[in-house]
Amino acid sequence: MKRTPLLLMLVAISAMALLGACQNAQETAVAVPTISPDALKIFGTLPEVVAPEGRDITEPMIDLGRKLYYEQRISISGNMSCNTCHGLNNYGMDGLRFSFGHTGNPVGRNSPTVYNAALHVAQFWDGRAADVEEQAKGPILASGEMGMPNAEQVVTALKDIPGYLPLFEAAYPDDADPITYDNVGLAIGAFERGLMTPGRFDEFLAGDQTALTEREQEGLALFMETGCTACHYGPALGGNSFATLGAQEPYTTNDLGRYAVTGEDADLHVFKVPSLRNVAVTGPYLHDGSIPTMESMVQLMVRHQLGKQLTSEQIDTMVIFLRSLTGVLPAEYTAHPELPDM
Repeated sequence: MKRTPLLLMLVAISAMALLGACQNAQETAVAVPTISPDALKIFGTLPEVVAPEGRDITEPMIDLGRKLYYEQRISISGNMSCNTCHGLNNYGMDGLRFSFGHTGNPVGRNSPTVYNAALHVAQFWDGRAADVEEQAKGPILASGEMGMPNAEQVVTALKDIPGYLPLFEAAYPDDADPITYDNVGLAIGAFERGLMTPGRFDEFLAGDQTALTEREQEGLALFMETGCTACHYGPALGGNSFATLGAQEPYTTNDLGRYAVTGEDADLHVFKVPSLRNVAVTGPYLHDGSIPTMESMVQLMVRHQLGKQLTSEQIDTMVIFLRSLTGVLPAEYTAHPELPDM
């Protein structure tokens, strides 16, 4: 059958239109941003263990600390442990705005995750504990949390469980009387120093350009260009410093923040910058758990901390990157141990 000139013309026009559409798509496609290796050095390298300064941690200390982390008999009610509010199979938190203490009442601030916390400059939202060892001793004696009246009662409870003595002796062989409250904190801290959650982001930092998707890399570039790394830097992407909540635009909160610890006017409404590791699965956000979604949190932080505005599309892109920071839980390391019998 003969093709008419009109038909041939229509075919040619369709081909030209298709070619033009392809060319336009190529011209408007967003190129994956190139982030130099030097720029990525701001994040450092996530270690397997955060070693303490000036002392060693041993396997017996870690083993003891793991047991004490899950031990409910060092709470006044006998049914609370570190794991109650900082569930290790739930990214180190309980998902509540406020955790509940032994009386059933909520605590004063949102419970942050213990994963990667040993990387932080200090512990608690207000930095009142210098390290994870000191932090571990706080909730056990806090009246609104685990509620033990004093350190001596904690020691007595552990000495009443015969199986703990050989564990403390193995962990602290140079101590004549190894079951002490300070050693409880040292052991739990030794265990927590191994609570690291590496993931795809670390593979990307190590040079694997395929570890993050194109959109995730766009989000990372936007995260850096916006200025988020002024606070969220280092292996934990945060936790290295303190910042005034509402540094550029005032943020309303009744919490005095670090001021309650130092009494310095400059520390009013100052809080430790949280880590962004596992941020997608550790909400709700802020010291009071008042922000339920990452999208809202990004919008608020960019506005109040940086004095900037992002479009909804930019916020979505940044959140896509933040989701890539969800790491792998060390299931074998954190498996619930067999606890000593009475």
